[in-house]
Amino acid sequence: MFYDGYHLWGMHLIWWFIWLILLFWIFATPYGVPGQRKKKDSPLDILQKRFASGQITKEEYHESKKMLENDSAK
Repeated sequence: MFYDGYHLWGMHLIWWFIWLILLFWIFATPYGVPGQRKKKDSPLDILQKRFASGQITKEEYHESKKMLENDSAK
């Protein structure tokens, strides 16, 4: 009676948008915290964090930093 065969209009169109948004949210967000993108730490970032937390000495920091800079220059 009220059905004309238009599956994509009315509530059906809204459901398509909901599914598209849901699929985009699932596949576009990282696996960590949804909605928050995190970049991976570079080796130099990790080295700086270890030095800041006191896990390595100043000499070890400078030696490792020099090695990392030489590797990245190649």
